[in-house]
Amino acid sequence: MHRVRPATAADIPAVRTLVLARSAWLEERRMPSWRESADDVAGQAENTDGTMWLLTEETSGRIIGCTTIQQETPPWGWTERELAEPADYLYTTVTDPADRAHRPGTLLALWAVDRAARQGRAWVRRGCMFPGLVRYYETQGFSLIHEVQRTHNHVYLMGRKAEELPDLPVQTQPGADRHSDLPPAAGQRPAARQ
Repeated sequence: MHRVRPATAADIPAVRTLVLARSAWLEERRMPSWRESADDVAGQAENTDGTMWLLTEETSGRIIGCTTIQQETPPWGWTERELAEPADYLYTTVTDPADRAHRPGTLLALWAVDRAARQGRAWVRRGCMFPGLVRYYETQGFSLIHEVQRTHNHVYLMGRKAEELPDLPVQTQPGADRHSDLPPAAGQRPAARQ
């Protein structure tokens, strides 16, 4: 079992270490890495435009992945109708390559799909710039919706309908969803309001 919790400023060093580990793995395979933006990615732990969520080992609390969720889809590349639909937007998902056997990227994506449904959101969306990531996200149930040429990048915009996934082996840390009215998981009591 894994847990997901919001990141805080105290997590910035651990997130930076995670980003550098993933960067080394990507560079060994001659793929573009996050190395030059490691500090920016880690800084999302205290992001005010979205919430970075951390996937952790249940017993040790060690961070094995992160993703940032924004409750607004970026306006470029989507139709007005799509922008009017309630959706969460995932970006900057990074996972520890040493934990590939647990499929942390898939766990985070499926957790986000379940969370979005429980919050009454219709979709989870994301974008990427590499066809290999499109294929990987398709294994998580995302579909390619649009391709957009930006100034310097070709961007693949993807989406998946939000749905509850009750058998997901990931729990949100009790009281952790401070930005929503997400009901507590079965057997948990709601967090006290301050």
